[in-house]
Amino acid sequence: MVLKNSKYTIAFLGWMAFVTFSSLVSFSDTDAADIDIPNLDKVVHFSFYFGAAFLAVLFIRERTKGGMELRKAVLFAVVGAIIYGIIIEVLQYSFTADRHGDILDALANSVGAILGSLAVKSLFSKERWLKWEN
Repeated sequence: MVLKNSKYTIAFLGWMAFVTFSSLVSFSDTDAADIDIPNLDKVVHFSFYFGAAFLAVLFIRERTKGGMELRKAVLFAVVGAIIYGIIIEVLQYSFTADRHGDILDALANSVGAILGSLAVKSLFSKERWLKWEN
């Protein structure tokens, strides 16, 4: 029963572990390093943080049982994801041998976080069938 009531918590924490691992581990010795699609890196950053912010809003809803106002949950998710993205970029710059921090990556992270939060917010808008409060 606990797992059923914690599905977004598990999804969010799992997603953040995946993002952290993927951001800080080197992939230079893999075939993935040979893929050369223009701006694919920025699309990946956008997608990682779109998912992070989207799941963060649902995580907040689950943990507060809908008690936190939707607007506040969205704000926390966006600010938290943006700060986390900046921290990851600093860690890449400071502590990895073949990864580097990039301001454009941080920008892609931020845009993804903003749009991910707005996407989930739209699901709970007055015109939709989903209700924020439990």
